[in-house]
Amino acid sequence: MAELLTLQQELRVSHFTKRYGRLTALADVSCRIVPGEALGLIGPNGSGKTTLFECLANVLPSDGGEILRDERPLTVDERTRTLFYLPDAIAPWPTETVRWALDYTIGFFRGRRHLRDEVIHALELEPLLSSRIATLSKGQRKRALLAIGLLTPHEVLLADEPFDGLDLRQSRDVARTLRDVAHGGRTLFLSIHQINDAARVCDRFVLLSGGRVCGEGTLKELSALAPPDAAGQPDLEQVFLALT
Repeated sequence: MAELLTLQQELRVSHFTKRYGRLTALADVSCRIVPGEALGLIGPNGSGKTTLFECLANVLPSDGGEILRDERPLTVDERTRTLFYLPDAIAPWPTETVRWALDYTIGFFRGRRHLRDEVIHALELEPLLSSRIATLSKGQRKRALLAIGLLTPHEVLLADEPFDGLDLRQSRDVARTLRDVAHGGRTLFLSIHQINDAARVCDRFVLLSGGRVCGEGTLKELSALAPPDAAGQPDLEQVFLALT
């Protein structure tokens, strides 16, 4: 089995830009990815979150930007080996069962087999293992996809809207699972538009609005950047509204 990697050195997302004709979807976006953290990419729908993840993962060509490790740009192959991108609202292998999808992921990517049963239990997938992916509800499919992402061996998991389709209890339980994963050394970069979900799971935040970074840091650090009325109350929603 291939070595299961954890991020040892900080990655720097540097000056990513994406244009569609006259529309600029990303404008010089930069941020840091720190080993072992849950980093939240926070912004409303249309702010450029998915576009950034697709550019980082080489799914979408960018008009500029690099990912740096120790000031050296990662090659395309290095980015592919380092980052695993889990898109929102997909249904891979629709005719296969959840059990098959998890085992295939582990076998194909030489993934985290030792976490298989733990992930299944944490995401309450036991009753769904024999179900075909096409038959799952939105929330069930989201939990199955998160399990696939968590079982991959890549250093960084990029997960787009990991709470979409989950009810309140499921969101709380998934947040706890993601926190446990980050505490175990896996680095997570999560695109989230619901601020309460982000506050529940993330160590630091990148605030994105209109394709531009409006702030980056912990809640305490971002609060210090906000005007006095918001900074006096360290609430992520108030800070986001004040900075965007």
